Amino acid sequence: MKYTYSRLIVGLVAAALSLTAVAQEKKPATPAATKPGVLATVNGQPVSQAAFDIFLQEQTARGAPNNKEVQGAIREELIRREVLAQEAKKQGIDKKPGFQTRMDMLRQSTLVAAYIDSFVKAHPVPEADVKKAYNEAVAKASKKEFKARHILVATEEDAKAIIAKLKGGAKFADLAKDSKDSGSKDNGGDLGWNSPDAYVKPFAEALQKLEKGKFTTEPVKSDFGYHVILLEDIRDATPPSFDQVKGNIQQRLQQQMVEKHVAELMQKAKIQ
Repeated sequence: MKYTYSRLIVGLVAAALSLTAVAQEKKPATPAATKPGVLATVNGQPVSQAAFDIFLQEQTARGAPNNKEVQGAIREELIRREVLAQEAKKQGIDKKPGFQTRMDMLRQSTLVAAYIDSFVKAHPVPEADVKKAYNEAVAKASKKEFKARHILVATEEDAKAIIAKLKGGAKFADLAKDSKDSGSKDNGGDLGWNSPDAYVKPFAEALQKLEKGKFTTEPVKSDFGYHVILLEDIRDATPPSFDQVKGNIQQRLQQQMVEKHVAELMQKAKIQ
């Protein structure tokens, strides 16, 4: 998976049109004969084939199919933009204060994106580095996964009251309906299977100390509030295969390489 610092491209930023949807809703117009290198003309002004090629490359990189429908939709979108741009010039919008500054910022952003893409292509992450990072991650990862439930409340007193009810025989799932965790309270506080790394440190530490089928007898404080945790089951963890996570690791290492390079350039720069 390629890491890109920005997706800005000259004249094609902020594309809000879903090309596939347009292709389905509207049959693209049949292109008229044009000069080489010219996609179409609008009021005598050319729309370049190069702009079309760049737009198509961007869209296919995002998962759009490269077929006649999408190509036709791109052509219509570029023509639409040319029509709007010409009208904007007629109204003098390009002469208004701040417009040139925005154009300069756009040009700078595009130049940065092009530079980063060029740097990434010139400095691919070696396969050995990706494999090493994978092995290190597997070695550090927990060898166990835990199936847990929890109830999150605002105060320690509320947590202690819940613990008292559990000791009195109340069902954990019933008490979880009052949990502050909207993502789990409707499922009886169920958090599913996870490694301890998926949780904040106080939660993870308390979870790993529990015996299967037991709940915490003291409130567990975190930045989110106070937790009462129930450990339902434990199993051996199976790490994802190298091929499953290779792309993500490669992207992360590439991003780290880019950030390091940018930091080095910043250090060399004379900033006053």
